[in-house]
Amino acid sequence: MANRLSMAEIDTILTLHNSGHSHREIALLLGMNRETVGKHLARAKAQNQPNAPTGNPLNDPTAASAECAGDAGCAGTIADPPAASLASQARSASGTPSECEPFHDLILTKVEQGLEAVRIQQDLAAEHGGAAPSYYSVRRYVAKLRKRTPLPFRRMETEPAEEAQVDFGAGAAVTCDGKLRRPWIFRIVLSYSRKGYSEVVWRQTSEAFMACLENAFHHFGGVPRRLVIDNLKAVVARGDWYDPEVHPQLQSFARHYGTVFLPTKPYTPRHKGKIENGVKYVKRNALKARRFASLVEENDFLLHWETQTADQRIHGTTKQQVEKLFEQTERQQLLPLPLERFPFFHEARRAVHRDGHIEVDKAYYSAPPEYVGHRLWVRWDSRLVRIFNDRWEQVATHARAEPGRFRTASEHLHQKKVSAVERGTDALLRQIAAIGPHTRQWAEATTQARGVEAVRVLVGLKHLAGKHASEALEEACRVASTYGAYRLRSIRTLLKRQGEEQQQFEFLTEHPIIRPLSDYSLDSLLQFRKDRHDERQTD
Repeated sequence: MANRLSMAEIDTILTLHNSGHSHREIALLLGMNRETVGKHLARAKAQNQPNAPTGNPLNDPTAASAECAGDAGCAGTIADPPAASLASQARSASGTPSECEPFHDLILTKVEQGLEAVRIQQDLAAEHGGAAPSYYSVRRYVAKLRKRTPLPFRRMETEPAEEAQVDFGAGAAVTCDGKLRRPWIFRIVLSYSRKGYSEVVWRQTSEAFMACLENAFHHFGGVPRRLVIDNLKAVVARGDWYDPEVHPQLQSFARHYGTVFLPTKPYTPRHKGKIENGVKYVKRNALKARRFASLVEENDFLLHWETQTADQRIHGTTKQQVEKLFEQTERQQLLPLPLERFPFFHEARRAVHRDGHIEVDKAYYSAPPEYVGHRLWVRWDSRLVRIFNDRWEQVATHARAEPGRFRTASEHLHQKKVSAVERGTDALLRQIAAIGPHTRQWAEATTQARGVEAVRVLVGLKHLAGKHASEALEEACRVASTYGAYRLRSIRTLLKRQGEEQQQFEFLTEHPIIRPLSDYSLDSLLQFRKDRHDERQTD
């Protein structure tokens, strides 16, 4: 058998198929492969031709058949049919007319209104009774109509400086330490003029994304009002067509430049078709079959290519030169650049440990005690560490510390975790004075007598105040003061024994066993010495 079938053989296949023969029976009758039979039947079905023999209008006799009659290249192929009506396109696979063809216009009108097959069949049954087609016929017919009449895409054009679209793609290979590495190419295109900017980076991080955007803004000389982006992990924390969650750091970046991020619907690249084609344009025109020695070299090449090639082309849609349209119409409409670049910082969520601190770059910073066990947002740069709650209210600020060091704010310590020693002597004396005057007097005297050691003694005195009545403690301190006893165990002993006050006796000036003071006068001493001398002479 020849490699190609003649038109007569193809007509025979279609005729046998229309008469109800299976693929296997047709192959046996014609002596050919069953796959060949299936291929030609599928081709006929794909070209929306009625599976009819040559005698039926399979081919247009005034067009394709006349041309193929003398063209050997047309042998073994089915000629393209003329434009068929929607009714003929909606026929069943077997080639028999559909029950719905008499109602084609009515069904088409209801399909355009957005009605489902169930509703359409119900309306037909109500209007035409028993003459209406069955539900399954309507469902097949509606499916074919919708398949043949898809909704056209709507092009979204914007005003100058209104929108820019951003995306990443694979860049050209770079030789790094003797090995080839392929970076990512960042691409942004202004939707009105199609002016673009490209830059390659090693990783798609938030910092790299913002740095590329800043460079693009300065390359354009201004900022577009909105940025249409894909659901990049570096930008979008959670993709959602209705309410996407953009990383807080990127939100701060957008506020700094007065713009806004608008992520597209997930898995819908046509929502940013301009940048999809823009990335392909860079890869195919600028970078294909090229290699670079470094990332800097590739970025220099891209900047030169943007200005000398991409900006000089006549765009296929706008029909204008990109650079000319940008300079004359869009540049002056861009938002002005701020005076300073965005202050880059690192950002992450950190858990507050049981000691009330969070770890940032191997250093530790305190947070308010009510956040222990929670996860807070932390922003840090080379100078400061700022801590935020889930409502993005700043709850703490610390200066950067070296690895292994702690930064603890006094207000972040719970009152029960601040020892009395840390509060100091003055705070202790103020609290002890509330017990009573004798206790205060004893505490002050103890502080003067014992110095720094008295701090812990005062803490012990406060502890005793929680176990004993104020009157008992006042009495113990009064008695201890009379003895000059400034140790805490003396107070404890007095509280247990209820010791009596040290008595102060009056000084006696006369007593039988006490010599009068006149005996100790100078004259008395001289007389005493003279008497003693006379006694020695006599002896």
